[in-house]
Amino acid sequence: MEYIYAAMLIHKAGKKVDEHNVKKVLESAGVAPDDTRVRALVAALDGVNIDEAIQKAAVAQVAVAATPSHEEKKEEKKAEKKEEKKDEEDAAAGLGALFG
Repeated sequence: MEYIYAAMLIHKAGKKVDEHNVKKVLESAGVAPDDTRVRALVAALDGVNIDEAIQKAAVAQVAVAATPSHEEKKEEKKAEKKEEKKDEEDAAAGLGALFG
């Protein structure tokens, strides 16, 4: 995770996300950088619009937060069933009045 944070920090500072800068940030944070992981990170981010990726991730997070939880869905279904049952009872009572 620290590798991603390093890349985000470098990007936010307006610098190029390259192996040298990632290693420098990690070392400054007291992390011994793994050359293979640094190269993999830089290669994975090559050609990626980081600002756009962050924005998409934020939108996805908002969508997940706005989705009702499993418990809320259960409560909604119970409320709908009660409402349907009440409507059916009202309809049956109306028919009973017709036939007296």
